[in-house]
Amino acid sequence: MTDNALLTHVLRHGDRALVLAQRLGEWVAHSPELEEDMALANISLDLLGQARALYTYAGEVEGHGHDEDHFAYWRGPEAFHNPLIVEQPNGDFAHTIARQFLHDAYALAHWEAMRSSSDTTLASLAARAAKETAFHLRHSRGWLVRLGDGTDESHRRMQAGLDAFWPFADELAPLDDEAELRAAGVITDAGVRAAFDATVAAAIAESTLVAPEARPVRTGGGGWDGNHGSELSGLLNELQGLARAHPGASW
Repeated sequence: MTDNALLTHVLRHGDRALVLAQRLGEWVAHSPELEEDMALANISLDLLGQARALYTYAGEVEGHGHDEDHFAYWRGPEAFHNPLIVEQPNGDFAHTIARQFLHDAYALAHWEAMRSSSDTTLASLAARAAKETAFHLRHSRGWLVRLGDGTDESHRRMQAGLDAFWPFADELAPLDDEAELRAAGVITDAGVRAAFDATVAAAIAESTLVAPEARPVRTGGGGWDGNHGSELSGLLNELQGLARAHPGASW
């Protein structure tokens, strides 16, 4: 097993958490109700905490003295390895819920599996992240069902959100280039996609929504491999703007 393979894996999940945290933060003071402002802000903070822990570990694996701020603020879009789903714009509230639900269904399956990783740092992080993500999934699933099985208007909007984000779900699967880590027991993702599929199918049925036909967003390497659209560039410009305007400043 190479340190480079482990570093890529850790950055993939740190980037996934950071980018989604930034997207959710955009809802603060703009969500449909005050309680939801607080809920989305808290989920965003949980994800930010996960990103910080992963970036700190990435610095240890890399061995070049880089800290969490380096990975968050001083890399361009081409160096980010998050899945495409988390960088997509919020859209309306139903779109955000569709994105969040699909992400949470995957993230919970991932973290539950990683609790048995042979890497003690990742296993410890997974145990904490799984507890947080279980609450995230309960929240997003609750809204999916509430909107899907609500009024005609809420059902229409929720179906539109699911339709929009469904193609991105194809990227949320075990990755072929992580076979080395899998063989070493660092990655324990057997059954992750099956758990994701079961969670999603049950929620869609309860919400009276219809699962769209599978349709990949793009061919070739996706966001996990550093291939992104303009959406990520705009997000990073906002996220990194202050740090880049005042390099070396202490807060």
